[in-house]
Amino acid sequence: MTLTKDESGAGTPEADDSYTPSQRRIERERLKRARARHATAIAAVSTLVTAVVLYLVVVSAPGWPRTKETFFNGQYAREAFPKVLEGLWLNVRLLLICGVAVLVLGMLIAIARTLRGPVFFPLRFLAAAYTDFFRGLPLIINLMIVVLGVPALRLQGVTVDPVLLGGTALTLTYSAYVAEVFRAGIESVHPSQRAAARSLGLSNRQALRHVVLPQAVRRQVPPLLNDLVSLQKDTGLVSIGGAIDAVRAADIIVGRSLNYTPYIVAGLVFVALTIPMTRFTDWVTARMDRRRAQGGTT
Repeated sequence: MTLTKDESGAGTPEADDSYTPSQRRIERERLKRARARHATAIAAVSTLVTAVVLYLVVVSAPGWPRTKETFFNGQYAREAFPKVLEGLWLNVRLLLICGVAVLVLGMLIAIARTLRGPVFFPLRFLAAAYTDFFRGLPLIINLMIVVLGVPALRLQGVTVDPVLLGGTALTLTYSAYVAEVFRAGIESVHPSQRAAARSLGLSNRQALRHVVLPQAVRRQVPPLLNDLVSLQKDTGLVSIGGAIDAVRAADIIVGRSLNYTPYIVAGLVFVALTIPMTRFTDWVTARMDRRRAQGGTT
């Protein structure tokens, strides 16, 4: 308690805003920090022991010297790294362009599958057939059909660029998966939301655009990000058509040297590119889970 003077000069009591934690709370916080340090120490020691054991098992294997020379050669790694990075720029561009195309096409297919009324049955049927077909067709086969089959048709005005054809195949496959993600989000919005929007005078299209889709997209952000992470890895498959991406750049060096170290370099580059996206996806998922647990907007 402190005293303050009013206009007449008399002292008036004022509550002290400073907070002093109790001894029990201080002891509880100290115990919590001690447990955290203990758990961290155990995790560090167990990780170190596991790494040492794995290292000893690998380097003591009879074929380790030959494997080291074939897959972990420093000379070929230094030669491959700049060329793999140069090819990686193609993978990044494919990710950006195909990612946007996949989101747009997937959203349109999802909307088509959720349209109501018998008049829209043909559209719903075609959208369902599209998703069933491309979700069941292996991506590698889709790429071969598009990249190798389309040029064989010799159609006038149709590109034969393996990059564009490979990007088209990726878009066709991933849009089917993303469409199902969007559809699940749309159907997770309670029908009362649409009914309330209609009661306020919104049309079906306006209710879908302003009420249903914002909630559906927000709920499906984590699985959408996971699909984009998978798309980033699969952009390396366009190399089967001859496009010089990171994988193809490594393959050229391997074909000349018969040493597989460039493949390891390409793989590590893809991993380094994927990890930030994966951690961002985990952060978004955890954040949404916390908001849901606290009763926030989902």
